[in-house]
Amino acid sequence: MSKKIFIVSLSDVEHQELQAYVTTGVHAARSINRARILLLADEGKSDPVIAAQLGVCKTTVFHVRRRYCTEGFQAALSEKPRPGAPKTFTGRDEAKLTTLACTDPPEGHQRWTMRLLADRLVRLEAVETISPSTVCRLLKKTTSNRGKSVSGAFDNSRVGF
Repeated sequence: MSKKIFIVSLSDVEHQELQAYVTTGVHAARSINRARILLLADEGKSDPVIAAQLGVCKTTVFHVRRRYCTEGFQAALSEKPRPGAPKTFTGRDEAKLTTLACTDPPEGHQRWTMRLLADRLVRLEAVETISPSTVCRLLKKTTSNRGKSVSGAFDNSRVGF
């Protein structure tokens, strides 16, 4: 049997706080699982037993133990920020798209399509590349409706003009 490197021993205050944390149900499920891991680890249960009991991976149990021992009580409960992909479309680019969608469509077209908007944004060098589905997703954020006579960019009827 391997010897545990990171041993969890909770103080009475931490134990009570974790019990309240688990029973209130106002926290994220992942945080509640981390609290349960700490409680079971404090009871002396092994990583495989905790993992099986809570339905999590053994690695998760190990990481929670390690964060508790190295970074402290609150760090073990919280989640580190995830990097994710950098944002490629800025607010300024969204404004250009909305403005473009509110203009008259190109010659020979009755209305703007997502593909036309995407192609025009690339041609105007607002972005290097953009898909029509991204254009659609970004326009959904606005109140823009290409089928109405009044666009969502600026609606005079709502302002009282």
